[in-house]
Amino acid sequence: MDTRHFRTLFISDVHLGSKAAKADFLIDFLRYHEADTIVLVGDIVDGWRLKRSWYWPQVCNDVVQKLLRQARKGTRVVYIPGNHDEFLRDFPGMHFGGIEVAERIMHEGADSKKYLVLHGDEFDVVVRNARLLAYLGDWAYDMAIRINIVLAAIRRRMGMPYWSFSAWAKLQVKHAVNFIGEFQRVVADEARKCGADGVICGHIHHAVIEEMDGVRYINTGDWVESCTAIAEHEDGTFELITWNAIASTEPVTLKLTHQPERAPQAA
Repeated sequence: MDTRHFRTLFISDVHLGSKAAKADFLIDFLRYHEADTIVLVGDIVDGWRLKRSWYWPQVCNDVVQKLLRQARKGTRVVYIPGNHDEFLRDFPGMHFGGIEVAERIMHEGADSKKYLVLHGDEFDVVVRNARLLAYLGDWAYDMAIRINIVLAAIRRRMGMPYWSFSAWAKLQVKHAVNFIGEFQRVVADEARKCGADGVICGHIHHAVIEEMDGVRYINTGDWVESCTAIAEHEDGTFELITWNAIASTEPVTLKLTHQPERAPQAA
């Protein structure tokens, strides 16, 4: 397939250093998608897991090198740290190989609309106020991801496409669904307070583009379960892209979700 070029790409929650990270899918995605600006919206490196046990295969280096090459070629690359790579929050304004670090940014779209861009973990009460519970939740998530890996191997041998058990299970739990809704509402409120027309974030691994009381809420998803990214076109419209096949080994399945303007909904 031909390479697609965008004004901006937003990618988050890659979790390099975790065995669940689909770094090979991301490399494949970046082979066919370029942009004037790439914004990394947190949790690109999983420092929590690397502290527990070191896991850094060559494909993780490949992702880093790919992004550094993009920066050298003139692409603006902005890295907004999340809770798993919070060690980078000590270096706001610094540049590493052409990649600039920022705590949050205000992105101006091609249509002049403004979007607050941040990871979003500061609005997660568990992460901010109960770190032990956050670690326990992270452990439970690891278990779901291990089930993912086994099921993915079975489905691949049967010639079936990738499907995420952990993403499906999360949406079956009432408390998880309620948390997602509350998180979206609070983050949208923060964008409104900052005078932005919308917000672009990550953190909860739930990709979506929707309107919330006049504020556009955009979540980039992740590269552990859904393999999603947000792309801004030259006219300022946004597109949610799901990349669920590796082009070099099997037919590409590219799911494009165009989000039309919708009437504001109650939070």
